[in-house]
Amino acid sequence: MQADARLLILGSFPGEASLAAQQYYAHPRNQFWRLLSAVLSDDLIRLDYAARLERLAWHRIGLWDVIVACERQGSLDASIRRAQVADFSILRTGFPALQTIAFNGKASGRFAPQFEAVGFRTLVLPSSSPANAQLSFDQKLVKWRALLS
Repeated sequence: MQADARLLILGSFPGEASLAAQQYYAHPRNQFWRLLSAVLSDDLIRLDYAARLERLAWHRIGLWDVIVACERQGSLDASIRRAQVADFSILRTGFPALQTIAFNGKASGRFAPQFEAVGFRTLVLPSSSPANAQLSFDQKLVKWRALLS
């Protein structure tokens, strides 16, 4: 994440496909890159992963997870055990332009109150995961558009 990031999107913990690829949101059915492409009016999907990250930096957006290590079988957040939470204390000092913390799903969204308490604007968004099938892409996109408001 660049020091001038204004927005940080926090997931819970990478799924198996993302861990194997060592890329955020690598599962082919995860809608993250498609949602961000639509929100930003910037076709991130056509880019390779390194270029996607560069483009996010250009948009002043960072990516991270609330959990840095855990035990889990499969990729579902409900299966996470013994989670080790990231050290968020560096956000205020290391990223002075950071204003908004967005959470990709309810699991990471449980941390929203602690970020609100120190003055960040927070958004808990519907998960982009293929496991979150109760909302259509268009329904998710309506809520994800709040990233730019």
